[in-house]
Amino acid sequence: MLALGRRAKAPPVAVAQGDEIRMRRERSKTHPAASQPRTDRTPDRQLDAYGIRGKLPDPTACPSCGAIYRAGRWAWGSPPADAKRTTCPACRRIEDDYPAGLVTISGEFAAAHAEEIRNLIHNVEEREKQEHALKRVMAIEEQAEQLRVKTTDAKLARGIGEALHHAYRGELDYRMSEAENVLRVEWKR
Repeated sequence: MLALGRRAKAPPVAVAQGDEIRMRRERSKTHPAASQPRTDRTPDRQLDAYGIRGKLPDPTACPSCGAIYRAGRWAWGSPPADAKRTTCPACRRIEDDYPAGLVTISGEFAAAHAEEIRNLIHNVEEREKQEHALKRVMAIEEQAEQLRVKTTDAKLARGIGEALHHAYRGELDYRMSEAENVLRVEWKR
């Protein structure tokens, strides 16, 4: 007999797996959680303003840098004559001077080895840019005894920080600014 206000549990269902038969309960379609939105799939932070909304026509070329949008991603190559034209997210970030990653390099070692550090930054950028057309260094600025690197991609900023730490050790720190959607990487030695 059922108590008032309670639902009956769904009867077990036999499921054959190879030589074994396992019993499994069917989830009721009237289960309270069945109609609730999944919280693990809803975005809890602001989306990137420079991300593409929807799908671009295939192929699309960036008139600024020559990158091609094909099969859902930006890559390097020669655009066909009939390619549509639109500015890629990396070029828009560069035009607006709005980086996705900021790397601050400071300390006595950094000042003494600035040229080596610049070469390392360019090497990391070139390696990443071959596979990912949107990962670029926007600028390397020299400020009061420190270098500041602006990147179009947060993962590139992280990669530069990790390369510095791997090559020269030192102190490495990451901070994600959710309000600005910018990764700040600080390396000091």
